Amino acid sequence: MSTYCCLSDNAMSARNELEYFFGAIRFFTRLPVPAWVGHSSEALERSSRYFPAVGLIVGAIAALVFVLTSFFWPKTLAVLSAMAITLYVTGAFHEDGWSDMVDGFGGGWEKSQILTIMKDSRIGSFGAVALVMMLLTKFFALVEIELLLVPVALIAGHSFSRLCATLVLRTLDYVRDEGKAKLLATHIGKGELAFAAGTALLPLLLLPPQQSIPGVVLALLATVWLARMFKRRIGGYTGDCLGATQQLAEVAFYGGLLCRFS
Repeated sequence: MSTYCCLSDNAMSARNELEYFFGAIRFFTRLPVPAWVGHSSEALERSSRYFPAVGLIVGAIAALVFVLTSFFWPKTLAVLSAMAITLYVTGAFHEDGWSDMVDGFGGGWEKSQILTIMKDSRIGSFGAVALVMMLLTKFFALVEIELLLVPVALIAGHSFSRLCATLVLRTLDYVRDEGKAKLLATHIGKGELAFAAGTALLPLLLLPPQQSIPGVVLALLATVWLARMFKRRIGGYTGDCLGATQQLAEVAFYGGLLCRFS
């Protein structure tokens, strides 16, 4: 009887973890999830450990598109195709957060002003310029990365940058009373953070250390800089801040891969 109960508990635990994982996929992407996955708030609250895993999936899709298109298109168009598929798969979720964050912090002086501007669905001049610059920087950085390393760079960049967003979630407080990201606003435990970090670090093993280490360092520096600004200006973070962190950390990671020391 005890053995049966143990097996039953293990099966339930595995099902719960799958629900948390698919919950993260549904929240951050447009990818389909199994019909049995519910919409419980608990699943979304516990899904933060799987943010880098979602990055692995998005990055792997981008890498696959890059590899396939590079057989018949030049590298520039292959990179553009890889970027386009990530925008489609995620619904430009993080890019929208980046532009809203820049609009808010660029146009607002006080906390209430910043939060109001970020909540506005319309894009302002600060956000438009920042979005164009972000996409251009990402494009040219990927074009400059060695051809054979681009697929791994995409997977590692998407995964590690989502770990950076998770670190912001872990260290700061959510500052809105409501919002799509409110259910994510839980301080994840050390074990959950370690799992997220392990997931994000795995693809880095496929990159030369002299490239992956500067990539990690620059991504973390970008995250620390944003986190300090969030804390100073609004006392914490919003969903847009998490998206902005993912975007800047991803670009910083690619920039680190291109650092030359000789």
